[in-house]
Amino acid sequence: MNRAVAYAANAPLMGVPGAAPPPGGQGEWFRGAGGLRLRAALWTPSSLVAAKPRGTVVLSTGRTEPIEKYFELIGNLLARGFCVLAHDWRGQGLSARLLPDRLKGHARAVEEFLDDYGRLLEAFETRAPKPWIMLGHSMGATLNLMTLEAGETRFSGALMCSPMLRIKTGKRSMWSVKLAARWNLRHGKAGDYVLDDADDPFDHTFENDALTSDETRYELWRQQLYACPHLAVGGPTWGWLAFALDAGERSLKPKALKAVKIPVAIVQAGDDDRVWKQTNKWAARRLSRGRYVEVPGSRHEVIMETDDLRAVFLEEFDAMAAYVSPIQDLSPVAAAPVAGPAAEPAAPPLAFPEPTRDSSEVA
Repeated sequence: MNRAVAYAANAPLMGVPGAAPPPGGQGEWFRGAGGLRLRAALWTPSSLVAAKPRGTVVLSTGRTEPIEKYFELIGNLLARGFCVLAHDWRGQGLSARLLPDRLKGHARAVEEFLDDYGRLLEAFETRAPKPWIMLGHSMGATLNLMTLEAGETRFSGALMCSPMLRIKTGKRSMWSVKLAARWNLRHGKAGDYVLDDADDPFDHTFENDALTSDETRYELWRQQLYACPHLAVGGPTWGWLAFALDAGERSLKPKALKAVKIPVAIVQAGDDDRVWKQTNKWAARRLSRGRYVEVPGSRHEVIMETDDLRAVFLEEFDAMAAYVSPIQDLSPVAAAPVAGPAAEPAAPPLAFPEPTRDSSEVA
């Protein structure tokens, strides 16, 4: 069903020395579910990189993360000849927040996020050349997967980094966490923090809170946050926790996974303390054309990791890109070479064979 989507090219993109917005991009506002004003940005690669874009990567961030945190990755993708469409989910980045306290990481319903994503694709469809590659991290990857399970057919391939299919709950059992979430929602506490304190993001340190082992990249993100405090998101509310549990349960239904027909690569952090890697491996095996790649030694944010660990993710992207949009099918690139590690390396196409099923496994 077509929906009228209003947007305007005047949304800011915040940068700091060492992490400036890549050239060739423009921030824009568009209307999400319920009329919320949401932010997106579309980049086009330089003609020195490719005479014709190879396609478009639609980039979805994880919980608390704005577009700005992915400037380095966006530059990598542009150097490979792809347009990049990135967006802020509702409740984070510069998109509309859901509660008066901007720091509360809140959510109401999975359907609102899925509706927002559909409106994003509609708003930019005529300007985003195909083929499309879906790329999401953590919460964003889970919502991306649910979009495919719901029947979205415009994508040719997908990469999902440490998807939030089953969150770790520490010393508490999953059963008790679900019970607590339901109780708090039933008693009008959906907007309250799950933890007793607000989990002020400005109090975080690399030693105590980093989800990457790369201190340089962590500190650069901290500089971005201090330069634009409006980007910050704190701890989750009970509403967000209930949303996360619901999204994970629904995305893991075997019939829904099998219904996804495009190739999907799940790139999973080996030392993840936020989501269960065993569940993500289980899900990859039940996708019709799934592939599971684990990155030993990586923490949750593989894309923000050290160069050697991050390279595993980029190699998987290169292989997916070669499968979806082979170089030889493009117009000739300009003579000027692309310098640096972001340039397109040779990568063999992926076969994505039908995975072996093991009905005895459980998530």
